[in-house]
Amino acid sequence: SAGGGQAIVWRNVVLMGLLHLGAVYALSLVPRAHILTLLWAYFCFLMTALGVTAGAHRLWSHRSYKAKLPLRIFLAAANSMAFQNDIYEWSRDHRVHHKYSETDADPHNARRGFFFSHIGWLFVRKHRDVIEKGRKLDFTDLLDDPVVRFQRKYYKSSVVLMCFVIPTVVPWYLWGESLWNAYFLASILRYTISLNVTWLVNSAAHMYGNRPYDKNINPRQNTLVTLGAIGEGFHNYHHTFPFDYSASELGLKFNPTTWFIDFMFWLGLVTDRKQAPKEMIQARKERTGDGSA
Repeated sequence: SAGGGQAIVWRNVVLMGLLHLGAVYALSLVPRAHILTLLWAYFCFLMTALGVTAGAHRLWSHRSYKAKLPLRIFLAAANSMAFQNDIYEWSRDHRVHHKYSETDADPHNARRGFFFSHIGWLFVRKHRDVIEKGRKLDFTDLLDDPVVRFQRKYYKSSVVLMCFVIPTVVPWYLWGESLWNAYFLASILRYTISLNVTWLVNSAAHMYGNRPYDKNINPRQNTLVTLGAIGEGFHNYHHTFPFDYSASELGLKFNPTTWFIDFMFWLGLVTDRKQAPKEMIQARKERTGDGSA
């Protein structure tokens, strides 16, 4: 057992260990891979990231904007490419994280250390507080969305297709890359990097950085996490104003996810973008900020 009776999930330990070993091996294939394969792997990384940041996070977890059906379908497919649990489970856990941040009811409680909040929380059964307090929250809005229900019903097959088959087959079919290189670079390496970038929001962005909006909470502003997680590192702002679709007050600056949502708004696929008023932000800085901005 671990963490007050949380049993270790050895299957996850072994699978994550093998995945990371595969990613390290994949690095050795980079010099002999086709340049288009590397560009394709990066494109898949961006799509993976959007499935989490614009999809499971800002759209479904926080309802910070509304998306029309074609965009929701795209984001659900991108979310399956991310392979971080289906939209319902991801959003459920994230809402519990916000409601009970840095307590035993927080699935990746940062007060238990960097390793636990980064990956260790996946190596143990959920703390009983996560389950008990999570049951008190209302998640019916998630299952009211037919896209969420469809992805949840066919999640395993959609992950096989989106996370592994398509990233591997495209380079092999279109420009003659070997299936071996395509699999390890566009699937394994890309998937491993995307996982760790997401986890850094839970770990590094809850431990390192300044707190210009609320010095009384753990989440921080972390530039490196922002760059890696395409706009999700403005974490002190996000936990202070979780309803804001941009997850920062800087608009498009260093925020590719916001660029994407704004572009979808321009195309007519996004409506009702919620934002914190500048007056509210400034008042909060003066009242609870650490004076760093």
